Amino acid sequence: MDSGESLSQKIEALAGKIGTWPDEPLRIGEEHVDGLMLWCVQQKASDTTLQTDRPVYIEVDGILFPVTRRPLDSADIANVLAHIYGADALAKLASGVDLDLSFEVRPDRNTRVRFRVNITAILSRGRDSVQVTLRTLPSLPPTLKDLGIEEKIVENWSPRQGLVLITGPTGSGKSTLLAAGCRMLIEREQGCGKMLTYEAPIEYVYDAILGPQSLVAQSEIPRHLPSFAAGVRNALRRKPNIILVGEARDRETVMAAIEAGQTGHLVYSTVHTVGVASTIRRMISVFDPSERTERAFAMMETLRLVVTQALVPKVGGGRVGLREFMVFDENVREILLDLPIEKWTLETQRLLLRYGQTMEQTATKAFKDGIIDRRSYLLLTKGFTVDEHEEAIDKEKTINDL
Repeated sequence: MDSGESLSQKIEALAGKIGTWPDEPLRIGEEHVDGLMLWCVQQKASDTTLQTDRPVYIEVDGILFPVTRRPLDSADIANVLAHIYGADALAKLASGVDLDLSFEVRPDRNTRVRFRVNITAILSRGRDSVQVTLRTLPSLPPTLKDLGIEEKIVENWSPRQGLVLITGPTGSGKSTLLAAGCRMLIEREQGCGKMLTYEAPIEYVYDAILGPQSLVAQSEIPRHLPSFAAGVRNALRRKPNIILVGEARDRETVMAAIEAGQTGHLVYSTVHTVGVASTIRRMISVFDPSERTERAFAMMETLRLVVTQALVPKVGGGRVGLREFMVFDENVREILLDLPIEKWTLETQRLLLRYGQTMEQTATKAFKDGIIDRRSYLLLTKGFTVDEHEEAIDKEKTINDL
C-alpha cells in the first residue's frame, strides 16, 4: 500500500511540475513542432507521443502525462508529419508500412536535439489515423561507466574479430548500450580504425567524440542503402575494422554478419531476443533446415559475446538496465561445437553460470541492494506473471506454516 501511495504522490507532484505546454496554439502548424519538442525535452521527457484525437503525451520516468489542453485533429497531425517526414508521409502510411527515421531540432547553430521517430497508421474513432512517437536522444552517447556495465562485459567488448550481439525486447536500451560501447572504442588510445555503421534509423552520432585514430561513417537504412544485408556487403568493399549492423533480423543479414566476422572483421549487431540461450536458438532458427547445421557451426565459430538487457523501474524513480551475458571464448565454443545443435540452447544455459551471468543473479543482487522492488525482481527471475508469483509464494508460506 505504501508503495502505491508513494507512486500516487509522485505522479501528482510530477503532473503539477510539468503542467501543459504554455505556447500551445489554436492549431499546430509546421512552425510549432520544433518549439513543442524543445519544451518536451526541457520537461525531461524520454518519449513524446502525438496521436489523432488525443492530446500530446510525454513520458517522464515511465509515467505518461498529457501536455496539451485539446486533442490533436487530423489537420494538426498532417502538419506534424509534413514537418518531420515530408509531404508524402500519409501516402507512405497508406501503402501499409510504418516509418522509422531520425529527426533533429537546431535551436542555434551550435546545438542540436535529436529524436528517434516512429510513425504508424492506426484506427481511431472508426477512421484511419496516425500515431507519432519521438524518443529523445542524448546529444552524446553515454559511456559504459555511466550505464554501470559489468567489468567482464567491458573487458570482452572488443575481441580482435568475430560477432558481438546485444539483445533484448523493444525499448530495452540495446542501441544505447551499443552506442556506449562504440564510444569507448573511438576514444581509446589506439582508436577504432575505420568504423562503419548501418542503422534504421541513426540514433546516436559520434561527431563530437574525439578519436584521432578513429574514422566513423554512419549510413541509414533504407535512406542510404536498401537493407542491413546490403549494408554488410557494402562494408566489405570499404576495408573497415569494425562493422555495426543495427539489427540481425533475417537470414540474409545474419549470414552476411557471420561471413564478415569470419573474414577478420569485428561485427556488432542487435537481436530482439531475451536471454543468451534464446538468442542462440533464434540465430539458428533463421536458417533453412537443409543448411542449418553448417550455418550454425559457422555462427558459433564467429560468436564472441552475447549481452541481453532489460530496463526496469528503479526504486526512487527512473529506470535501470540489468543484464545477462556470456563470453563465448574458445573453451565455450569447443564445448558447443562438440554437441549437436539441438543441445546448444540447454548447454548454453548451463554454461552461463561459469562463463557469464544470469538475469536471475543480476536481479537478485539489484533487489538485495534496494535498486529494484520485489515486483520487478519477480518478473525478471521467473517465467510467469506477478499474480502467479504472489499465489505461488502464498501457497509456499501456507505449506511451511503447516
